[in-house]
Amino acid sequence: MQFVYDVENRITKILRRINHFLIPVSETGILAEHFFDATFTLAEFGFVITPETKKLLRAYKLGKATEEELLHVLSSSMVEDLGYATVDHHRKMRQGFPEVIFCEGKTELQVAGIATKIVKRGNLLLATRATRKQFAAVKKVVGSARFNALGRCIVANERQTQRSGRGMILIVTAGTSDLPVAEEAYETAKIMGNDVDRLTDVGVAGIHRILTQNNKLRSASVIIVVAGMDGALPSVVGGLVDVPVIGVPTSVGYGANFRGVAPLLTMLNSCAAGVLVVNIDNGFGAGFAASTINRLRH
Repeated sequence: MQFVYDVENRITKILRRINHFLIPVSETGILAEHFFDATFTLAEFGFVITPETKKLLRAYKLGKATEEELLHVLSSSMVEDLGYATVDHHRKMRQGFPEVIFCEGKTELQVAGIATKIVKRGNLLLATRATRKQFAAVKKVVGSARFNALGRCIVANERQTQRSGRGMILIVTAGTSDLPVAEEAYETAKIMGNDVDRLTDVGVAGIHRILTQNNKLRSASVIIVVAGMDGALPSVVGGLVDVPVIGVPTSVGYGANFRGVAPLLTMLNSCAAGVLVVNIDNGFGAGFAASTINRLRH
């Protein structure tokens, strides 16, 4: 109920801006430039602008539609029902970034359909755990789409990315086999507006490799450390720096790795202060969390 109240409260504030623009010049219309400003205000906040919405705006200002009716229509436009998915167009307002598509378990047409709706709003597109076939389907309907095959990510509308990070996010991988998860974190942090750098294959089996990178480690605002096998690297990095370290356990390793459970437990039991841990193979979660930490606060 609190969420519903917050949404309606925000829409009410938007209505005040709309009322500033919707100035009736007669019983039959509204100045065209003012009407454009009102619809632009709605689009700016992520609402669907349909002919019905425009008609209701005119009726609202002329006193032929109530505020409750307008609130109902605007609230319902925050989501879009596709039958197989309900696209959350309000997520950018709540979390600062549009809905991200998790492609695993979805058909090519479903991924393409969701992507089309997200991009149609002028939003950035990020889709994770994607296959080449899913990318091909998206590329047919979203010309700007790009595929990171190693990270299994689809991104689009990258030119609209606005820098929001206050510093650099550094992604460190213990081994080359951890790169697919690291690349998912990289694409996530990058499209969310951060400067991102990489350190690759610097695990504890040759610990001198990470110890010689002290300057790069200390230049970062947030560090993501991706490691399988024993998962010891986040603790090492955490003991060298004074910034948040996000550990990402991977399912890379032999039998007793238990598909990532062993490094997960190692990271959760880290002796180094300031080490946070996300789920196994969750590069996206690490990239998103790092971006949230690194985001500029106004």
